[in-house]
Amino acid sequence: MSHTAVVRRAPLRLLVVTAAVLAMALTTLTTPADAQGPEEPDWSSTWIDTPDGETLFVDVLHPADKPAEAGPRPVLLVASPYLGDEGGTTWTRRFEDFFFGAYDGEGIFANGWSVVQVHLRGTSGSTGCLDILGPGEQTDILTGIEWINAQPWADGVAMYGKSYDANTGAAALANNPPGLDAVIAQAIGPDRYRAAHNDRVRLIQSLIYPNATYGVSAEANFHSGSDPQYIANSLAHSVDCQAHFAEHYIPDETLPFWTIRDFPQRTAENGTAIPTFITAGYLDNATNIGGGALDLFNALQGPKALWIGWWDHVRGNDVTGGRYATGRSSWFAEATAFLERHVVGTDEEDIAEDPRMSYPAAPVTAQASDGTWRYADALPEGDTTTQLQLEGGVYTDDGTGRGSADGSLGAGGLVAVGSMTDGVWTFGDPLPDDTHIAGVPVARLAVDPTLPLSNVVVNIYDVAPSGMATMVSRGAGLVDTLSTEVIRMWPTDWVFEEGHRIAVRVSDANTENYVHVPTLGSVQVISGQVDMPLVTEVTRPTDGESAPRMDTYLASGPFMVADQLAAAQGRAAVADVTAWSAGR
Repeated sequence: MSHTAVVRRAPLRLLVVTAAVLAMALTTLTTPADAQGPEEPDWSSTWIDTPDGETLFVDVLHPADKPAEAGPRPVLLVASPYLGDEGGTTWTRRFEDFFFGAYDGEGIFANGWSVVQVHLRGTSGSTGCLDILGPGEQTDILTGIEWINAQPWADGVAMYGKSYDANTGAAALANNPPGLDAVIAQAIGPDRYRAAHNDRVRLIQSLIYPNATYGVSAEANFHSGSDPQYIANSLAHSVDCQAHFAEHYIPDETLPFWTIRDFPQRTAENGTAIPTFITAGYLDNATNIGGGALDLFNALQGPKALWIGWWDHVRGNDVTGGRYATGRSSWFAEATAFLERHVVGTDEEDIAEDPRMSYPAAPVTAQASDGTWRYADALPEGDTTTQLQLEGGVYTDDGTGRGSADGSLGAGGLVAVGSMTDGVWTFGDPLPDDTHIAGVPVARLAVDPTLPLSNVVVNIYDVAPSGMATMVSRGAGLVDTLSTEVIRMWPTDWVFEEGHRIAVRVSDANTENYVHVPTLGSVQVISGQVDMPLVTEVTRPTDGESAPRMDTYLASGPFMVADQLAAAQGRAAVADVTAWSAGR
């Protein structure tokens, strides 16, 4: 269906607060149902039918002072498996902080927005089976968007979510539907193959979530006070829903199962220009940074914004130990300003003149490993690369290697044993100046395994003068025969201090992150290089501090490699780190 035109009107009220006030409010927030809290929305529930025969349970929330009959308003859509039922007495309160605001009642309800929550198939009161963001759930998302646009009270639609229900926003972008005006997606892994694999090496996290997280739990969300139809639909879910997850365990990215879930690629192919605001954390232990968040951002053809830095699986406004989990305090203001601009249609002049507006000065707002923040037009930011030529050597593929001393690093992060020093090491010279890399490192290795399907893992480290090594990025793959293996590593944003060394370790395993199937054979590393995008100058610093998760990683992640450094220096001159213009 065609999308109803956006009616231009005066800017709605935006979120205004100092960092100190907001921090205090977030740590002492009472629930909206409290007597002194904001007034509850006008809530109703309904069912909508999908073209392929499923029935979806839907919550509709209108501001208390703007019921449906009050006329058109923008609508926020949450399409999620996490909604469930609160005993049949109230709506699911996911994202209530954004709906109500974390202070003074200043949220999107106060700004005149309504909210629609679509319970994905196979969850709560909806019929059918979850299919892990596949064709069925994509149909649910598109059905929800179309249904909202058909309502007389709807004027503009944006999607909002974190993790799974942020990936539903990514799925919408891949389909580029009419009637979707904006997407805000936090903590995403939008290429579902790479969210579960590096090359053909599986991530630990991918082994547990199809069944344990989105199977049984999706089938249990009802209560004795629930609507009878809701209960009937929920009881209709069964273990049969697990049957179509089988292909999730097949590590072949060319399968239609995976290509239809490659949202960055499909977004690029469709030329999607829907305005989108993405967040991604380098230390996200549930949605790994190698799962395509940066690729989705770069694929978008329209207005876009990205927060990216050294946090874990958090929302933009989360607080950890009294500190913002991302290191920035302006999430509500920036997210609201984004919606104002791209859904409501606020004039650029109004944005510039309204002191309550907070919005990035450039598409990318990035946090480096030293806790500093900057604006950038793109990530990677330039055409200069730092390159490290690798030494040769041999390692055994026995599945015992470990990448970091931090047990919760990366997707899974469950195994705290294994050697962190075995493998083939290359150390650069002490750096004469601070060196800042940001983007996706790429390793190219000439390798010769004794057995096919041998594991190869490449880790980049920051080695301090003391000999302590901190992992900067990782990547993994399988090698079959004598060949040149190209490993696209996880994005990173790291500042190596003057006097530190860049080091690369090629080994068989990162057991804290991957599920390796060792061959027990040997792998000869003949030669190789790692190219790392280089930031030559930071021209637009901005406000922010270190993320709490980064502080814990810097405390727990490093380990000693002084013996490996001494051995490398004893064999030959330490490799040079050179900078060159890649012209890309």
